[in-house]
Amino acid sequence: MQPSVLALLNQPSLDREPHVPGAAPFTLVDAREPHLSVLDLGVTRGDGIFESLSVSEGVVHGVDEHLTRLAASAARLDLPAPHLAIWRAAILKVAGLASDGQSAVKAVLTRGVEGDGRPTGWVIGTAAPDHGAARDGLRVVTLDRGYRHDVAETSPWLLVGAKTLSYAAHAAILREAARRGADDAILVSSDGYVLEGTTSSVILRHGSVFVTPESGNLAGTTQARVFEWARSQGFDTNAELVTVPQLDAADAVWLVSSVRLAAPVRELDGRATAVDADLTAGLNAYLLT
Repeated sequence: MQPSVLALLNQPSLDREPHVPGAAPFTLVDAREPHLSVLDLGVTRGDGIFESLSVSEGVVHGVDEHLTRLAASAARLDLPAPHLAIWRAAILKVAGLASDGQSAVKAVLTRGVEGDGRPTGWVIGTAAPDHGAARDGLRVVTLDRGYRHDVAETSPWLLVGAKTLSYAAHAAILREAARRGADDAILVSSDGYVLEGTTSSVILRHGSVFVTPESGNLAGTTQARVFEWARSQGFDTNAELVTVPQLDAADAVWLVSSVRLAAPVRELDGRATAVDADLTAGLNAYLLT
């Protein structure tokens, strides 16, 4: 594909006026040129949401699931409802410009320029980073997220479960993981339950059962596809509360996300863990189709 492909949405929301009346729903523009106002609340406050989608050979994966999650995140932030038909068309257009191989598409919706009332939306496609090393295995540490596992119910204003642009804490977590000699982190609640990775869902295998933590985390689109594959291979799947000792005792652990796909954990808190290379290869082959 081109170095980057950018589509600006003229009417990102169902219930707000377009930015340019009568113009096309979205326009392809030069990603090297400036297009975003410095007054946009996505810039000044991180007030917005996004979705990242994987593209293989020009085919974008999980469009419906990502659009559903985009709408859910918008509702959690009281953002104007996204015009999903326009978002879908823009995503598919950008994804279709990928020539071959792996690429990534990111859809972003912000609250827009303060006082304007209309949200800002864009879709950008870029070449996917090389995650080959991660798919061979990650060194991971567990870090305290600082709240209980049920915070999504007790304190919904903390926006747990929404995919927001506010990633400063995630970046700080990754820096702390690096200081501890790790590649990534698995976040744990203050009452001892496994939550998620910094930018990924956690999946464990205990014997013939694939498990993901059920603790108010962001719904994982890749996690859902992994469970589809696991069931097709004769495994059982379950979402349940997972403790740190259960994480330690797992036969295999993966961090899964749309672009990196399934990355096995080969070291957890300094202790070597088993990597199921065959299952990992099968998972990633499925996620790439």
